[in-house]
Amino acid sequence: MENMDDTSGSSFEDMGEMHQRMKEEEEEDGDAEAAAADEEDGEFLGMKGFKGQLGRQVADQMWQAGKRQASKAFSLYANIDILRPYFDVEPIQVRNRLLESMIPMKMINFPQKIAGELYGPLMLVFTLVAILLHGMKTSDTIIREGTLMGTAIGTCFGYWLGVSSFIYFLAYLCNAQITMVQMLSLLGYGLFGHCITLFVTYNIHFHSLFYIFWLVIGGLSTLRMVAVLVSRTVGHTQRLILCGTLAALHMLFLLYLHFAYHKVVEGILDTLEGPNVPPFQRVARDIPVVSSVVLNTTAKAIALTL
Repeated sequence: MENMDDTSGSSFEDMGEMHQRMKEEEEEDGDAEAAAADEEDGEFLGMKGFKGQLGRQVADQMWQAGKRQASKAFSLYANIDILRPYFDVEPIQVRNRLLESMIPMKMINFPQKIAGELYGPLMLVFTLVAILLHGMKTSDTIIREGTLMGTAIGTCFGYWLGVSSFIYFLAYLCNAQITMVQMLSLLGYGLFGHCITLFVTYNIHFHSLFYIFWLVIGGLSTLRMVAVLVSRTVGHTQRLILCGTLAALHMLFLLYLHFAYHKVVEGILDTLEGPNVPPFQRVARDIPVVSSVVLNTTAKAIALTL
């Protein structure tokens, strides 16, 4: 009996130990699973945080790059120092250059100096625009909604910029030593003779007077530009092509402004806005005698009835 009791007690103890061991194993498995889950959550959160940080860095770099580009563009267009050298000139220098533009040079053996400023040429272009408007008014051209001013500005600036670019291209082909700014300055001061000629002939309407001014004043300003280009060009053929083209364009432009500009502008205005039709006016008509008799009889009848 004692042996049975000892055996049964030991078996119960073994069962308890096995049960405890199983519990510990289950707890260890649960802890391992929890640790693995925590590690997975940490890896997920770490990857998510890394991606968010990377996105913020990319957005910050893009913002800084855009800010730099914007500040660079603003400083480029807002900095007046870029244009200051081309307009930094004294009035007495402009006066002297206007007078020199009418005096042809004799020495063409070495390159002549060209003023690299645009203040005088720009003012001469605006002066030519004003003279054209004055000429249109004195010629009884009807001005409609500012179309005339836009046409004058387009004509003058188109000639100045277009011919300067074309002559600069020819000068490049002919190996002439001149820059684009110098070409703009040279042609701009060459318009001084055009301004004088048109201002006088728009107020004194004689064709013979215009031809005299065209040959003398316009010819002097053209000869001045030709002499400068000759001094900066090597080769007789190159000089002939370059200077002949400039002289022909400059003198023909003056003829166009005097004779054909007004008619061309009037044609443009008629094309855009229709022909110049006079306003509607009421015309008095004669009432026939029969109608007047009927009206008088009706009026008398109405008066008698009242």
